[in-house]
Amino acid sequence: MTPARSASSATEIRETDRCAARSTTGTAIPPQEAADRLAVRELVDAYAHCADRRDAKGQTALFTEDTRFLVFMDATAAEPTQELHGRESLAPVFGNLNVYRATTHFNGQSTITLDGDRASGESYCLAHHVSVDESGQRTLMIASIRCLDEFTKLDGDWYFAERRLMVDWTETRPSTP
Repeated sequence: MTPARSASSATEIRETDRCAARSTTGTAIPPQEAADRLAVRELVDAYAHCADRRDAKGQTALFTEDTRFLVFMDATAAEPTQELHGRESLAPVFGNLNVYRATTHFNGQSTITLDGDRASGESYCLAHHVSVDESGQRTLMIASIRCLDEFTKLDGDWYFAERRLMVDWTETRPSTP
């Protein structure tokens, strides 16, 4: 005899089943696809880690030599605020994070679509930037960022081929230690 389930328990199971169906579309993920998905997610996380550690050299190494990097300070704009071409053009931009006392990038949900040695994805990030002005006043700027990425796999490793950094909103406020 099967134990009776409460209505809330049955609802929780259906919700879990629905989420599982969305993530796997009812089939097992082949090992290589799982490895590629993990590697791409680790690439996205490495970008944030390097930013927060002020490792511009490590951050640029995550991109292909012929990369494109587009920044949209207003995600609704038709044209980017900044457009960079080539890995070497990224170092000064990433080095610019040194104007902040500290940053913390919290990566959130992401989607990845694989196609052999190419992939595309969208990832969300809440980026926190702490500044201190000449008078000692601390400011916290939070940016809600979506990154629209194109990835490529070269010699077994995944890289950013293109990154479109979309700033959905920002908030700046005084901050106390």
